[in-house]
Amino acid sequence: MQKNLGKFGEDCAAKFLEAAGYTIVARNFRIRSAEIDIIAQLNNVIVFVEVKARSNIRHGLPVEAVNLRKQKKIIEAAGVFLQDEKYCDCACRFDVVEVYLRDEQVEQINHIENAFEVITNF
Repeated sequence: MQKNLGKFGEDCAAKFLEAAGYTIVARNFRIRSAEIDIIAQLNNVIVFVEVKARSNIRHGLPVEAVNLRKQKKIIEAAGVFLQDEKYCDCACRFDVVEVYLRDEQVEQINHIENAFEVITNF
């Protein structure tokens, strides 16, 4: 059930992004320790999207599940993708798409642009 909810949420998010003018570059990009749900492109920006689908908010808002540990894994996978796919010169950002479901129907979709960013310590 949980896996189906996640897949359904990702499908809804991909359609939402495409309708907003994004091109889906990849889905479920995996490295050993992480996965990126959707990689999209809008103009010259590569957008790494974490999708969180929820049927209720008993355990918090979907975006709250993208904690610092999860962010670091996504950032690591994004670096591999950018290098492997030769997108090193592109700007990129990290978004979260929240998909709220009720009775197996989409009730609301929130697209949070720049939900988190890469922070480097010098």
